Amino acid sequence: MQFIVEKNDPHSSARSGIIRTSHGEIKTPIFMPVGTVGSVKAVHINDLRDQVKAQIILGNTYHLYLRPGMEVIEAAGGLHKFNGWDRPILTDSGGFQVFSLSGCRKIKPDQGVWFQSHIDGSRHLFSPEKVIDIQRSIGSDIMMAFDECPPYPCDYAYARKSLDITLGWLARCWKHYQETEPKYGHDQTLFPIVQGSVYKDLRSRSMEEIVKLDSDGIAIGGIAVGEPVDMMYEMAGFCCEQLPKDKPRYLMGVGTPANILENIALGVDMFDCVMPTRNGRNGMIFTWEGMLNMRNEKWKEDFSPIDAQSSLTADRIYSRAYLRHLYTSNEILGPMIGSLHNLHFYLDLVTTARQKIEEGTFTEWKNQMAPQLARKL
Repeated sequence: MQFIVEKNDPHSSARSGIIRTSHGEIKTPIFMPVGTVGSVKAVHINDLRDQVKAQIILGNTYHLYLRPGMEVIEAAGGLHKFNGWDRPILTDSGGFQVFSLSGCRKIKPDQGVWFQSHIDGSRHLFSPEKVIDIQRSIGSDIMMAFDECPPYPCDYAYARKSLDITLGWLARCWKHYQETEPKYGHDQTLFPIVQGSVYKDLRSRSMEEIVKLDSDGIAIGGIAVGEPVDMMYEMAGFCCEQLPKDKPRYLMGVGTPANILENIALGVDMFDCVMPTRNGRNGMIFTWEGMLNMRNEKWKEDFSPIDAQSSLTADRIYSRAYLRHLYTSNEILGPMIGSLHNLHFYLDLVTTARQKIEEGTFTEWKNQMAPQLARKL
């Protein structure tokens, strides 16, 4: 994998760049739609490519391992062939499930994590080595190291112990990554994950160990797990200041449109979040003017386009009144349109941010747009 920084914003740490992978180029800053089980919910792959203009999507190691299983994915020739997506794919290691499925897992630092399947109750061990093996079988272009994501709030002792576990697992992941080969004839790379909760000395220690590996890119984890938004920006900015300038920085699980713009200004290059599709299924629509709750009565007789500033076909041919009708009628087309719209908006947002960086006007534009995007209409 190659990363080239093209432009730096003169008034912030924002930058534009290109990531080159075996499945194509990714222009940064970039938002990556989440396809947990190999599909982005309610969005056809042609629409992802042609309407949303997604450049890279995500899959999840834990969920794909449980269903359909690695035998099926390997028989298909990897996830790219299984789901028909011919552009880059990134896979989460399952580390977030260590955080989110705390009720059905047990951490054994010397082994890994024992999970009880949410599907059938069966027990499975995720070791650092196994996580690499699974991602080799999936065939993702960018693999993630196995980590433990501490919750917020957590005390210093817990955060330090958690980081010790994560760094131990990282060493094992990195060793196994170097000892194994891709299965489908294309390159794969491994991103370590910075942890340390909200403690700067722990995050510094995490980054010091990660930089020694000289990986192709680095993720920032353990942010947007419940901490105040100002603290999220403080931790993201602190990490970006210390991380190498010649490697892409991936902020995991963030966030709202305003969050994304503020973190681009701090130096983040890559984002993912379930928010555009989850909110799209629930009737919350993101626009350049602010957020719309399409279930509100106020849209009942609003026959204007869903978003007049959007280039998405659905936004021009469907009205707000019609979309509200679909949601209130529990018609499946409503969540489909909402998810498609929100993903299109998120990709349009980062594409516009990239253009502003290249023009040298990003900071002024961001300062105007961030509060506007956070408004509820």
